[in-house]
Amino acid sequence: MQTELLASHGVMEGKGAYNRHARIPAGGAVLALPLLEEAVRKLALDDWNAPVVLADYGSSQGKNSLAPMHIAIGILRERLGPERSILVFHIDQPTNDFNTLFEVLATDTDRYALDEPDVYPCAIGRSFYQNVLPPESVHLAWCSYAAVWLSRVPTLIPGHFVAHRDIGAANAAFERQAAQDWKTFLSLRSREMHPGGRLVVVLPALNDEGESGLAALFDQANEALVEMVDAGEICADERERMVLGTYPRRRCELLVPFHADGHFQGLTVEHCELYSLPDPAWADYERDRNAEALATKHALFFRSVFVPSLALSLTNAHDPGQRHIFADRLEKRLKRRLSKEPTPFDSFVQTTVIAKQWSASNQSQDKD
Repeated sequence: MQTELLASHGVMEGKGAYNRHARIPAGGAVLALPLLEEAVRKLALDDWNAPVVLADYGSSQGKNSLAPMHIAIGILRERLGPERSILVFHIDQPTNDFNTLFEVLATDTDRYALDEPDVYPCAIGRSFYQNVLPPESVHLAWCSYAAVWLSRVPTLIPGHFVAHRDIGAANAAFERQAAQDWKTFLSLRSREMHPGGRLVVVLPALNDEGESGLAALFDQANEALVEMVDAGEICADERERMVLGTYPRRRCELLVPFHADGHFQGLTVEHCELYSLPDPAWADYERDRNAEALATKHALFFRSVFVPSLALSLTNAHDPGQRHIFADRLEKRLKRRLSKEPTPFDSFVQTTVIAKQWSASNQSQDKD
């Protein structure tokens, strides 16, 4: 069975919920900030006065984008002075919570445009699996956690909703889709990047053994869904349709497009490294030993990031009230399960820095 991924898959829970509860993605992005600084210092920048363009692919509600954009703008000011115009494009799907994004950009105390009259935040509602910006217009591209979401769901997953918990045909189908989507993502970014530009990608990852630190959280949520079926809160066929269009990649999978000669579509890899990310909520638990508070943080993280996609499989998914009831019930059951066995959800993060080549002759030699 083949199931097309709806545009709203991968969209986070609205009204700022993702901003409040996405501590794990925020922590992963922090690991890449030194690499971002180095990438900005290496950017090839024209001497003429055209705006410098930064692209934030998969911005969600904006909070986690403030620090990287602030760092990039600071270094650009060191290099170019205070008067060069800088455009910052925040890109996400049309169903993203752009109201919260604009509120963050306008009012957050850490907003990067504060005291920067020549910095211009913008937003685009379009999937990054399409053309987003004009050819050779982007000097610096940033993508944190968003590219774990695929362009489509290739198949349902028997007995679960995440592919890496399957060891059969479903996981293989997701692996193929992820490989295709990664090449598509890189090809589109190559088209949009200015020669000498840089792309910094942060991704939730599997280690070389295929392990994910969040597997236990997904398993607990899966059991909570079973409980909901048994209690009559959702139907069995609704549960069977629930699937997340995500695929955490190994380092080797990210490097496959570059295997032939080190190049792909005019791009080269400057850095690709796997990190272990400690669970930010666990440190709080070790201090206060509050199992309920720990479970609440983990359940709200799961709800804000993943539950909106699961709710799309409800028969009455068009009804916001029913989606909210589903989210409340799943959160409550997941919280109850997690509080019984306090567990740290350390995870893996892959950071990759990719450069756009200058030479057109080199680009023509790249292999797909």
